[in-house]
Amino acid sequence: MSSHLEVLKATYEGVSGDNITRLLSVLAPNAEWTEAAGFPYAGTYVGSDAIIANVFQRLATEWIDYRAEARQYLEHGNQIAVFGVYSGTYKATGKAMTASFAHLYTFADGKILRMVQYVDSHMVQQALVK
Repeated sequence: MSSHLEVLKATYEGVSGDNITRLLSVLAPNAEWTEAAGFPYAGTYVGSDAIIANVFQRLATEWIDYRAEARQYLEHGNQIAVFGVYSGTYKATGKAMTASFAHLYTFADGKILRMVQYVDSHMVQQALVK
C-alpha cells in the first residue's frame, strides 16, 4: 500500500496527462476541491466531473504550458501540504506568469477527500489582463 505522500507525489511529478489520470484514481467520489478567491477558477467543486470541468479542463484549454511544480511536501497525520510554483502563458493575452502556491490535502480511506488552494492570485490576474 502506498503512503499518502507517495500517492500525492505521483500526481505532481510526472507527465501532465498522466498526472491527471493518477489524480482521478485517488480522488474520493465526493472529493471537495477549493480554488482560492481571486484565482480565475475560484470556488468549491465536488466530485471528479465538476473538478475536471471547472479546473483542469479550463487550465488545459486557456493556458499554454501551464504547470504546477511542487517544491516541498509537509505531512501531518491525514493531511499533506504541498508548496510550489505555478507557471504558464494565458492564451487570450499572451502573458506569462509565475505564482507561488500552497495546496492542503486531506485524506480519508486512502483517497483525497479535500484540497484547498492558497495562491498568489495577483500574479495570475496580471496575466489575464490585456
